[in-house]
Amino acid sequence: MAVVLITGGTGLLGRALAGALVARGYECIILTRQQRSGGAGLRYASWDPRNNTIDEKALQEADYIIHLAGAGIAEKRWTSKRKQEILDSRVQSGKLLAGSLRRIPNKVKAVISASATGWYGADPGSRDGKPFTEEDPAGAGFLGNTCRQWEESTRHVTVLNKRLVVFRIGIVLSKEGGALKEFLKPLRFGVAAILGSGKQITSWIHIDDLVQLFIYALENPEIKGIYNAVAPGPVSNRELTLVLAKLKKRFYIPLPVPAWLLKLILGEMGPEILKSATVSCEKIQRTGFKFRYPDIHSALAKETTQAR
Repeated sequence: MAVVLITGGTGLLGRALAGALVARGYECIILTRQQRSGGAGLRYASWDPRNNTIDEKALQEADYIIHLAGAGIAEKRWTSKRKQEILDSRVQSGKLLAGSLRRIPNKVKAVISASATGWYGADPGSRDGKPFTEEDPAGAGFLGNTCRQWEESTRHVTVLNKRLVVFRIGIVLSKEGGALKEFLKPLRFGVAAILGSGKQITSWIHIDDLVQLFIYALENPEIKGIYNAVAPGPVSNRELTLVLAKLKKRFYIPLPVPAWLLKLILGEMGPEILKSATVSCEKIQRTGFKFRYPDIHSALAKETTQAR
């Protein structure tokens, strides 16, 4: 039974991924700063990236590492302190893993790490509709800089003969939390909230496809390097909102939320919410990966049947 060491295993993706791996016959060890009780095929070990400590025995047991750790991007307003927390939680944890793999004897075959489509800037008008690909440089803003340092923090594992896979993840659609729950909130009152012009493109992925992407990368040694983790059908904010509204409500009122109001409420995060980023998944598709939910209709229909 292969052992998978997971950071960020208590988050939305981590919980879903750990459950899927255990069901598939893997043993999972979740690195956490808090003591927790495990279960069949699942246990917990300690680490603290801020203090540069890790359970060495857990690392030595691992055959694979899945690195998801990082403070939530949209959970709090972006104060200077919060931005530093977002950056440090990713970079410190990545450096701790890379340094520990160099220092501690281990049998790890591959490190599969999260990043985000925040790597890319806004869609430029000069691209003639061409989506961003993995070869495009990082954007100049806070998220672009954060993703760049995030990816750099684990890059050195390749010199240790470890296979490294990095997924730049788009907006994750799941009834268990994340962006979808925020989209659903206004619909409780019959309001379909369209953000700004509504024309900005959202590159998204259903959580089931994202879980399968990580497992696919873990089980296929030829998968290495950087891949965009987004569905083939990016959509405008307006289309996403109206599809969701039609699935959830017989009657609703489309209500634009002005860009100036979003910027006032969200501060520096506002422009990121309004940013259009069309991201390609062609590279991972060329490897043979098949999406279960390639379009927004099927993805939202799956989640809204049980979403509350």
